[in-house]
Amino acid sequence: MKSLSLDRRSGLLMHVTSLPSEEGIGTLGRQAYAWIDRLAASGQRLWQILPLGPTGYGNSPYQCYSAFAGNPLLIDLQTLTSYGWLAPSEVTAEGSCDEKRVDFSRVRQVKREALRLAYRAFWQRAEDEWKSRFNAFELSQVFWLEDYALFMALHERYGASSWQEWSPELKHREVQAMENARRELFDEIEYRKFEQFLFFTQWKELHAYAEKRGIAIVGDLPIYVSYDSSDCWAHPELFALDDALRPHFVAGVPPDYFSRTGQLWGNPLYNWERLAATGYAWWIERMRQSFALYDIVRLDHFRGFEAYWSIPADAKTAAEGEWRPGPGASLFEALRKALGDLPLIAEDLGLITPGVEELRDHFDLPGMKVLQFAFDGNADNPYLPHNHRPRSVLYTGTHDNDTLMGWFHSLGDRCYVLDYLGSDENSFRWDLLRLQQMSVSSMAILPLQDLLGLGSEARMNVPGTVEGNWAWRCSQEEMEGAQEAFGKLKRLSALYGRT
Repeated sequence: MKSLSLDRRSGLLMHVTSLPSEEGIGTLGRQAYAWIDRLAASGQRLWQILPLGPTGYGNSPYQCYSAFAGNPLLIDLQTLTSYGWLAPSEVTAEGSCDEKRVDFSRVRQVKREALRLAYRAFWQRAEDEWKSRFNAFELSQVFWLEDYALFMALHERYGASSWQEWSPELKHREVQAMENARRELFDEIEYRKFEQFLFFTQWKELHAYAEKRGIAIVGDLPIYVSYDSSDCWAHPELFALDDALRPHFVAGVPPDYFSRTGQLWGNPLYNWERLAATGYAWWIERMRQSFALYDIVRLDHFRGFEAYWSIPADAKTAAEGEWRPGPGASLFEALRKALGDLPLIAEDLGLITPGVEELRDHFDLPGMKVLQFAFDGNADNPYLPHNHRPRSVLYTGTHDNDTLMGWFHSLGDRCYVLDYLGSDENSFRWDLLRLQQMSVSSMAILPLQDLLGLGSEARMNVPGTVEGNWAWRCSQEEMEGAQEAFGKLKRLSALYGRT
């Protein structure tokens, strides 16, 4: 495992769901390979994505049913026709789906029907080599797969209700109830494993292709897991839950740039003392999985490892919380001892204290800089390029920001931005992208929306809200019409030593 180098690189941020496709959502199929080719042809060396887990309520990749599993919605159905497990007529084309938005409910229904057909076909006519690969996959993922598959089977049985609403015997994982459930739901459990087999098979092939083309994939690891997850159900002792297995306190952040009342995420907090007593075994396995999936891992909410914001479970807003000490260096020492060097990016945005900086720098992790946070009129602002340092990753914005165009047009006073750039309103976007490529930050990453010059309608997420997020897609027309933009980016990247 290699540590994160300081060679100058640049790339684009776009989640897999946002890729063009005929399936109503981006997949791990043909268009993903074409995207990697486009990145390579334009001199880019990084592709950053959002978490790949199976999404639950609100379709947020930061609220998943598992910290280890993959999202079945990303499985490419066209690829399954080439295996002979689906007929072309069984793969529903995009049809009336919006090219620029994911209709998650429809996609979920279509994928579910097709994948169940593929599951039956797999066991009826797949070659023995495929079945041997499936068995090998089961063994390789033994740490989490059985619990996840049973969790999802029970989730289905209980009408998608949280595990807190299941029978007391299953909620508390009593031995006899678990044995009965495994026997009664055997076929559904095997189907859930099959979904994961398909996802990891397709992802592994795509990842290998990216490596061949010189593209490093930057993944995203949320610090917290969802309460309604196989992780929390299978390992309640690792979380701060009461005797009824409900959280006393939940996660979030205090009032900040994104929200005046803070962000009330609602995730269960960790029982860090218990985790430390196990040598952080669960975290080691989680990180091992991430390093197998990605070349570089963006560690979301790094600040929470030094100190985390603890909010009473019955609080109305996140403003009612308080800071509590996190695991600090002991967690990262355990990770490094078990896994070697840590190719991590520390998401160190928000209220950053000297303690957070010390933890980040002790493990030589690059932090993040965001240009949208830079222009407050203060020349000492750490996000301004003249204050950057090489060990950092510079973004125009993240998935939580408005697009660059949306942000700029929302500014009441644009004079400081334009003065700093020596620009005007007609050319500011490319002047800002030039500034990003020029920065001493070793890595420069921009959302595809910013390269295309899209407005707020293309925003990925509005923090503190649930409805309407995560659905943006890049249409095939937009992708094909972006040749000039990719060409300009290639010239800038080459000019400033990032290709």
